[in-house]
Amino acid sequence: MLRKIFAVTGVLTILGAGPTYAACDKYEEVTSAWLPIMQTTAYYVATEERLFEKACIKVKSNKMQSPNHIIDALVGGRADFGPPGAAAGIAMLAEEKFPGTFKVFGLQGGGIKVNLINDGLIVKTGSPIKSFADLKGYTIGHVPGIQWRTITKHLVRSAGLDPNKDVKLVDLAVPQQVPAVLGGSVNATLSLEPVGSIAAATDGVDRAVVNPVAMVIADPFYSGAAVLTMKFIKERPSVARKIVKIIDKATALAMANFDKYKTIIPKYTAIRNTQLDLLAKPYLRSFSDLNETDLNSYQAFVDVFFSEGVMKKKMNVRTKILKMSDFGDS
Repeated sequence: MLRKIFAVTGVLTILGAGPTYAACDKYEEVTSAWLPIMQTTAYYVATEERLFEKACIKVKSNKMQSPNHIIDALVGGRADFGPPGAAAGIAMLAEEKFPGTFKVFGLQGGGIKVNLINDGLIVKTGSPIKSFADLKGYTIGHVPGIQWRTITKHLVRSAGLDPNKDVKLVDLAVPQQVPAVLGGSVNATLSLEPVGSIAAATDGVDRAVVNPVAMVIADPFYSGAAVLTMKFIKERPSVARKIVKIIDKATALAMANFDKYKTIIPKYTAIRNTQLDLLAKPYLRSFSDLNETDLNSYQAFVDVFFSEGVMKKKMNVRTKILKMSDFGDS
């Protein structure tokens, strides 16, 4: 099935068996822009295992504070690639405004069917809010930016409420989400991992719903993506190909050995060593993993931006997935 799907999208044969390393006469410099979240785990693994260095690549690594900053850096030519965890929806919004800027080579998220958590509805213990249908008259926080505001609006609307009249939506930085619920400045938050798992283990806070986005939009649901700029691909195709191979290898390592590699996450994120046992394994899909289910899920997500009036017209995400011809191969 995988071969059939990739034959259609043109992405099957790029990777081969994986990177092979030799002594480096010189290093290629590549710039990344990344977000310190769970979905970026494969990038942490690649760095810790020195996969870039072994492939004769020196990465200038730029940690960003919001998904929008990653996309801005890529569009502005200040970064060559966004490792896993770049905002999957915002990337397509940027593609609508600046066509031909990106190619997606991986997706990250979670879902009910795969039993891996991506997001949750967080409330104070004892709250009457048990679902999005209970949010009328309340304030809900979400990850800052257009991606999670659109998702939150869509979930509220799907529950039979008017997101513009029945609820108040608030941008809320990730470190502020649990304290905001505890302090009462918001009544609930739609939170990405690991906030939900940490909240579930925190006195006074509960996770009312696990994976609410997958329940409504698509299961599995992918809010993160790995992206290359077309400028990078066209100007240095052999180096771009190496990046894809490396992230593929690192993704496989992270998924197969999450308990081992989660110990490096505090080095890159705000997660503390004492919280490691609370971390939920993310669902990481590398370039060679992508199949029809993944692409359908991604399409369903991007369609939400059109239905919510954020995109002017529908976009076919399959045209935005990396394929062999992008590297100049026949």
